[in-house]
Amino acid sequence: MQVQKKVQSKIGKLLFHRMGIVGVLIIAQIALYAVGLGVLRDSAYFDRVEWLFITLSVLAALWIVGSKSNPGYKIGWLIIVLGLMPFGSLAYLLLGGNHLSLFNQRRLRSMERKIRKNLGAECGRSASLGELLGEDAACMARYLEQTTHCPVYGNTRTKYYPLGDDCYDDILAALRGAERYIFIEYFIIEEGKLWNSVLDILREKAAQGLEVRVIYDDIGSMATLPGDYPARLEKLGVQCRVFNRFVPVVSLRQNNRDHRKYMIIDGKTAFTGGINMADEYINVKRRFGHWKDSAIRLEGDAVWSMTVSFLAMWDFTNSEEEHFTPYRPAPAQGGAAGYVQPYHDCPWDNEPVGQTVYLHLINRAKRYVYITTPYLVIDYSLTMALTSAAKSGVDVRIITPHIPDKKTVFEMTRSHYEELLEAGVQIFEYEPGFIHSKNFVADDRFATVGTVNLDYRSMFLHFENGVLLYDTPSVHAIRDDFLDTQTKSLMVTLEDCRSISLPHRTLRDLLRLFSPLL
Repeated sequence: MQVQKKVQSKIGKLLFHRMGIVGVLIIAQIALYAVGLGVLRDSAYFDRVEWLFITLSVLAALWIVGSKSNPGYKIGWLIIVLGLMPFGSLAYLLLGGNHLSLFNQRRLRSMERKIRKNLGAECGRSASLGELLGEDAACMARYLEQTTHCPVYGNTRTKYYPLGDDCYDDILAALRGAERYIFIEYFIIEEGKLWNSVLDILREKAAQGLEVRVIYDDIGSMATLPGDYPARLEKLGVQCRVFNRFVPVVSLRQNNRDHRKYMIIDGKTAFTGGINMADEYINVKRRFGHWKDSAIRLEGDAVWSMTVSFLAMWDFTNSEEEHFTPYRPAPAQGGAAGYVQPYHDCPWDNEPVGQTVYLHLINRAKRYVYITTPYLVIDYSLTMALTSAAKSGVDVRIITPHIPDKKTVFEMTRSHYEELLEAGVQIFEYEPGFIHSKNFVADDRFATVGTVNLDYRSMFLHFENGVLLYDTPSVHAIRDDFLDTQTKSLMVTLEDCRSISLPHRTLRDLLRLFSPLL
């Protein structure tokens, strides 16, 4: 009886939670489409409408083939559009592609203009970087300068955190030391030890007159925050914006999410990485075994690039115009070793920045490239880069979770193992639990820490960010963390992959086929 009451209570809470209400409305809309199609099928006009949709499906297929999107993404949608003829085109019109309204096109151009205005003049250091560190470093830096207007900086100290637990105290200490402003942007915010500790400081700082701003993603935080949470923060003196508020309408607009993670203090100190503002990221709450994540702290000139990125997103969320110059701090003192290049990725500019950074690191590796990722849902270009590097004698190693957070995505991840192993790539699964860090490190010289997963959503549909490191001490720290994590991981063998049953293998192949759409 008590179990039944608990189940009924959970169902009731879900139905009356915003997430439950939105789910019911989405299901109702899908049912309405189904009923409408059923009525249409029985009408005298069905033949004409059917030919209309057949024409639309052919046009949609031609549009998909001619688009600039990823080939794997194209194939998945072509199967749906042509396989569900004549109404497959309706699915693509509602959910496929990455089309922008005129309003969003204007906002995107404004966002790009602000970034270029505040950072463009500082780009061009890649040439001198080449003289100091070689052409490989120059090419990577030049790509980010030209495509995202993200400069490379010296005068920036970095500290790498192998676990979210490790940076908790440093985050709070940095926030307590804020003197002018605090900017926070996360995919997920959830009330608990981590966020409540942060919020207590934000409330104090806002009361002292500091400018405090928070951005979070509506989908990412739908299950963790109430719909009126921005108003609650505003009452505390904290300005708040919600990225791409979810509307319960089946629409491609909901494809693009803000997956970035920024915590910026006075334009002098910043934190980023895989960690969200929720307790599982610091292992206070256990969901999928031990949560292995990472973060990095920047102190110095490079933080300005992240500050501009945040402010551009802030203005984008509310169609505002403001001057960024008042937020720029004085130049940092020199003495930090190596160079740092923060970068961001926008899904609407047809430039896969996150993926290209990863490809640069793989293709330019001479001795090794070590990768940690929660999802290994890779396309042809990344598969070829990894296998070609391994066949060329580069030591390529990848660590993925052993306990998944999403079983379907886990099967997709494992579906890629066999091809990589055959080429000589070594793959390990983090036995204690779930690894969420998104790190690359190569040749003791280059590394990146950020938010970009090895899946289609991160690389083509989400707003993301990362930090590219050139010969900083943190590069060695990231390498050492990988090697330590490897000792706690299970090595995957070809025999493991080949021993699965035919039905299981078939399921993985089907999931892999549609992985760009999930």
